[in-house]
Amino acid sequence: MSSDPKAPLGLRIAATGGLLLLHLPLLLIVVYAFTTEEKSFQFPPPGFTTKWFGIAWSERPDIWPPLFLSLKVAAIATCLALVLGTFAAAGLSRARFFGRETVSLLFVLPIALPGIITGISLRSAFDIMGLDFSTWTIVLGHATFCIVVVYNNAIARFRRLGGNLIEASMDLGANGLQTLYYVVLPQIGTALLAGGMLAFALSFDEVIVTTFTAGQQSTLPIWMLSELIRPRQRPVTNVVAVFVIVTTMVPILLAYYLTREGEHTGGSSK
Repeated sequence: MSSDPKAPLGLRIAATGGLLLLHLPLLLIVVYAFTTEEKSFQFPPPGFTTKWFGIAWSERPDIWPPLFLSLKVAAIATCLALVLGTFAAAGLSRARFFGRETVSLLFVLPIALPGIITGISLRSAFDIMGLDFSTWTIVLGHATFCIVVVYNNAIARFRRLGGNLIEASMDLGANGLQTLYYVVLPQIGTALLAGGMLAFALSFDEVIVTTFTAGQQSTLPIWMLSELIRPRQRPVTNVVAVFVIVTTMVPILLAYYLTREGEHTGGSSK
């Protein structure tokens, strides 16, 4: 007799329906990246071809500047989030003071706010400070939620680490840098790597906050949105969408497997 009874039929049907609802639209994007129809979406597609991948690679130079800008912004925002999020998590996990939980809540709050609220508030702040919209304004906008992802992953691991190992390292004569390198980083490394990959994926496909902080610049998601509004070779947009799916899904899956115990992926729900 099996010790793991099967789930009820209704529950299995509901789970299957949920998976189909989540992933069928993604499958349609992949299908329409191969369609022979240029100006409209027909189902089933009239035929299949791979020519749009070649066109996207060699005949659409307007794709590359938004792509490079998205990669640049995501990389810088991730590095900034790793530094600030890790330092904040280390400080709040070790310190004991009145209002510590309130400060922790303030770190997490930006990821709970609607993106349009974050975007409007950042745009207002940049206008007041007289900042010109640039790559750095986009980076600052993305850092508001990237820091939260890294912070949540890091503080969960710091709380598991505790202070005994650090104290033991100090007792054995290690200085602060040696303790950081030989004791702390090996313990929190996977959490930081997972947080960094999640932050990169979230930054790479961000649209709403970018709309308010980019000015006249165009990241890849903004480019895709404009292409849908004013279509030109619709399948090329789907080819780019397939690239975005892969670029964001791979780090998220890696982050999941690195922290599959489940308690170190805080913030990944965004």
